[in-house]
Amino acid sequence: MPTRILVVDDEPRYLRLLEANLLTEGYEVSTAVDGEEALESFSGNPVDLILLDVMMPRVDGFAVCQRIRQYSNVPIIMLTAKGEEHDRVLGLDAGADDYLVKPFSVMELLARVRAVLRRAQIMDEGQDRFFSHGNLRIDFARAEVWRSDQPVFLSATEYRLLLQFTHNIGKVMSAEDLLTNVWGPEYRDDKEILWVTIARLRQKVEDDPHTPIHIATRSGLGYLMPPLED
Repeated sequence: MPTRILVVDDEPRYLRLLEANLLTEGYEVSTAVDGEEALESFSGNPVDLILLDVMMPRVDGFAVCQRIRQYSNVPIIMLTAKGEEHDRVLGLDAGADDYLVKPFSVMELLARVRAVLRRAQIMDEGQDRFFSHGNLRIDFARAEVWRSDQPVFLSATEYRLLLQFTHNIGKVMSAEDLLTNVWGPEYRDDKEILWVTIARLRQKVEDDPHTPIHIATRSGLGYLMPPLED
């Protein structure tokens, strides 16, 4: 079954460009011209990935991303004509997995699509089915996470990042290693996307994100999940 992608953009030339190139690569493509249409389309026909423009009439991309994240962890790549740091952070905070700044090349677009889809393929890596760390519990077989017996809803990227810590408990992991292992080698220097995703993950798994016990920072070195004493 072909991978299904929803492309959302109010600019006809970008919509045609994205659709044509994705179809050429063998993806199944549906389109929407604004946020409201995107929400309607996704609710009636779930897809494997969403390419979501930021600046749109009726409902903008940030709002669409936030609403979808309330019930789905579908990978989302934000498309924006603004390369400003504030807009990129807003997109990541809203729950996006990645972002592309217009204008972008077809090769860059397809590389980002492949990378995000690859991250969405969450696999059990052969460890015991269940993992516990304080009040955090993970079922690797079902890719489910609980904090104090309450379900925690993570995006595919957030979950893969959490797995890096659980599979390397007690080991300090550098930003470069985390970026390479979770996002791919082409993201090795993109520290901003790591910082924002770790902050978002802490908001979900920590009782106090400002005093984390599951994902700790080692200044100048990286991050780790510290072993907890019995």
